[in-house]
Amino acid sequence: MSLGKVYFKTFGCRTNVFDSQVMMGSLKDYEITLNEAEADVIIVNSCTVTNGADSGVRGYINQVEKQGSAKILLTGCGAHTKGESLFENKKVHGVFGQSEKAKINELLQQEKPFYELGDLNYVDESVVSEFVGKSRAFIKIQEGCDFRCNYCIIPFVRGDARSMDEQLILDQVAKLAINGFGEFILTGTNIGSYGNKQERSIASLLKKMSQIRGVRRIRLGSLEPVQITDEFKELLSEPWLEKHLHIALQHTSPQMLKHMNRRNKYSSDIKLLNEIADKGFALGTDFIVGHPGESEALWEEGFKNLQELPLTHVHAFSYSKRDGTPSATMKPEVNGAVAKTRLKQLTDLIEAKNFAFRQKIQEPLDVLIESEKEGLYHGLDQYFNKVIIKSPHDLLGNWIQVDDFSVQKDANYVQF
Repeated sequence: MSLGKVYFKTFGCRTNVFDSQVMMGSLKDYEITLNEAEADVIIVNSCTVTNGADSGVRGYINQVEKQGSAKILLTGCGAHTKGESLFENKKVHGVFGQSEKAKINELLQQEKPFYELGDLNYVDESVVSEFVGKSRAFIKIQEGCDFRCNYCIIPFVRGDARSMDEQLILDQVAKLAINGFGEFILTGTNIGSYGNKQERSIASLLKKMSQIRGVRRIRLGSLEPVQITDEFKELLSEPWLEKHLHIALQHTSPQMLKHMNRRNKYSSDIKLLNEIADKGFALGTDFIVGHPGESEALWEEGFKNLQELPLTHVHAFSYSKRDGTPSATMKPEVNGAVAKTRLKQLTDLIEAKNFAFRQKIQEPLDVLIESEKEGLYHGLDQYFNKVIIKSPHDLLGNWIQVDDFSVQKDANYVQF
């Protein structure tokens, strides 16, 4: 007999998506619902990468509080930054850290309010064999980060880098493959650090994953330029590796990279990206505009350098102050309207580069259909580009290969 219905509200990154699935898989006495309105309990898996992210979580909790009587539990990175204040103000019934997520079934049964952050340096041993409502599987391979970028709070809420057990990862992939998943997305706080201090590497892990029956395509989360080793480059011609890499640059002005305490340098970044692009890869990056110290001259330098890079995708955002980081006290600050203008300039540039890249594609698109909306199927191809398909057939969850497609500004369109 079910003790109630539980709804998961997941904010932020792919690691949180994985953690939510771990919690779903750990529920024994409760029913999962995808309808927030009928939930007896709402688990808020929060993000705290910026002050804005914290505000979004608080806003959602306030909204739930006004609309109904559901019990609210808070976890995720925000549990470490805003959990205490939300708990003390009785906005949430309970707060628990990532290390406690496998105990979710027991935590839900606690009548008294609780605050259990757990161990920040735990090593995740959770195994997920199914993903609710997903056509692809997220595989968490590590947790934490040893980098100390000036703008980032994440190492202080996720801990230092540590890797999950290799055999545990491979067993999980094998189980998911048996259950019909063919695409696997490696996730973590800083996945390129996988295997550090253990005589292992993400490249060696990828090789072993590719040998598991049923693995058709492997996608990667964000990598740092310094993590693209010669061993990794040897994999670039493998058919199972997605033809898209996301390599985090954060900026393209040498001076701004120093302000941010980044480890990468533009002079080596451009060589690396050109080398990978020459092998037919689409390339994405992260970019922060409006970080303190970004003068007009430094922005213009960075934008000129951006124009030289073979980028096709970007996760760009205006700098948002994160309390407790070195960047939060840096001067001079950049006017918000100026940052907004720079952001549009950047996204317009990368959108144009992406359109040009798609126009040059001559090989078939290998597409996994992920969703259906208003009679149209949506999926992603091997270059991480959106493909929209009109078809009389039921394609949801299927792989299709298309030779004939129309390249439009927003996506590639297909009649199938």
